[in-house]
Amino acid sequence: MGDFNLHHPLADHCRSLSEREFTISARYLDVAFDVPYHLLNTPGVYTRFPFDTISRPSVLDLAFANTAISPLVSSWDTPLPSTGSDHVPCVITLRPPAILLPPSTPHWALLDLQAVGVVLDTFTTLPCPAKPTPNSLSRWFDLSSTRLTSLLTSHAPSKHPCPRSKPWWSPRLSSLRREYHKYARISRLDPSPLNWSNVKSSRRTYFKAIASAKKAHWSDFLSSASPHSLWTAKRFAFGRTPQRFPYLPVASDPAEVVETLLHHFFPPKPPPPPLLRLTRHEDYTPLTSEEMSRALSKSSNTSAPGPDHIPYSVWKSVHRLKPSRFPSLLEPLLAHGFHPPSLKKALSIVLDKPGKPSYNSPSSFRVIVLLRTLSKILERVVASRLSAQRTICSLIHPLQCRSLPGRSTADAALVLQHNVESFHRLRYKVSTLFLDVKGGFDNVESPSLLSLLRRWGG
Repeated sequence: MGDFNLHHPLADHCRSLSEREFTISARYLDVAFDVPYHLLNTPGVYTRFPFDTISRPSVLDLAFANTAISPLVSSWDTPLPSTGSDHVPCVITLRPPAILLPPSTPHWALLDLQAVGVVLDTFTTLPCPAKPTPNSLSRWFDLSSTRLTSLLTSHAPSKHPCPRSKPWWSPRLSSLRREYHKYARISRLDPSPLNWSNVKSSRRTYFKAIASAKKAHWSDFLSSASPHSLWTAKRFAFGRTPQRFPYLPVASDPAEVVETLLHHFFPPKPPPPPLLRLTRHEDYTPLTSEEMSRALSKSSNTSAPGPDHIPYSVWKSVHRLKPSRFPSLLEPLLAHGFHPPSLKKALSIVLDKPGKPSYNSPSSFRVIVLLRTLSKILERVVASRLSAQRTICSLIHPLQCRSLPGRSTADAALVLQHNVESFHRLRYKVSTLFLDVKGGFDNVESPSLLSLLRRWGG
């Protein structure tokens, strides 16, 4: 913030600017917006009032805020009178950041598996409706899955995350802290040399123990680091890059920012035709425990869970204790070819793309969608069955390399290299055209895709 001595229409839209004034000011503000900085001045509110009666008031004092502090700016105004200068003071009001702590979640690492195994022996899945409709099957699945998840949650202690949580803390440090505070209280009541000596000694011991605990915890973490935790170690060592808050010109408050991002990442599509009834597939193959084991083995325990906060490790433990629970819960969905709406709800996390010149557009951000782990397990079962049928029914092109076991980008590159060299040997000139269809998968017409699958599958 300062006296820039610049005239720009964004700060003073009532002023008639000369071409020279606009050229000089636009150069500075374009650089500020590219960084990006946001102009805080209220358009048309003057900051300079000349003492003579000939010159008109103007806006020369400009205030900018970067993306980190911009969400904390409550207002910009000039409510105070001049203190002797022809410039009036500018007052910027900041609101304190709202520290929203995440809600308490189950501490799944301390799940009482022995007690869960005893309860699962007597746990029974509710009977599925004989002739289900989409609504009745959804209600049945929601009730059955809620009973199972509530059972698991009741046998796991709650975890209360806190910004002051210290993984290196120990009972010995708690004891040393109590001893230090005890001597400090005694010294305040009786400031004798002996009591002050006890305070210094206990304080020195307490802070040395903290430094030793931090060093030991960091050394243990690095000694047991795995390829999955290397990025965590890098973040601890170099700090986390602050996330950029989306500054969108078309949005004036956080609710409009969320709505704009949702419209960008998930553009509205016409709803599919409603299902009036469900028919059980005659050639349906029952879901087996071995099939569930294969689907769970492909799931990583470190993957972030969705809205239910249940990681894959918990479902793997449930499957080991009682292999019949998953087939009884998911088989009616597979038999009727139905995916309930509760499994389509997800958590969306918006992250900024590094290295973008400007962050005033939704395209400068990307979204990570976290579905319920139970939904991902069901999807893996279906994907495994489709993969088994792909060669039988010729559903996939022979040169398809993406999302197939045993094939990768290297295979696609080798196929391209082989084709190019084959044409070169025949003395042909070869050109390659690469197409990147933005949002192609999300905009596939479901009826057309289903029609093709039915036709190719016989």
